[in-house]
Amino acid sequence: MAKSGIFDVIFREKPAMMLVSLLNSDEPVYGSALAKIIDCTYSHLIKVLNHMKRADLILFERQGRLKLLKLTDRGREVARCIASIRNSL
Repeated sequence: MAKSGIFDVIFREKPAMMLVSLLNSDEPVYGSALAKIIDCTYSHLIKVLNHMKRADLILFERQGRLKLLKLTDRGREVARCIASIRNSL
């Protein structure tokens, strides 16, 4: 099985890649930009991010009309683990 194939079986790809993309970003990330990066709809992204917020993985910071996305310490730890597992497969 291809390297990315087993990763997709073990984890749901889009939510996992949301965390990893936030971890790897050097700049502030907004919802619409993240949706484009991981190729999903904005509404799906917000639904998943709200679950992540309740799990204390991310924070929303308002910047004008836009929401800036940031990983919490716990979110960074989870994102690092996901990236490490993905790289190991």
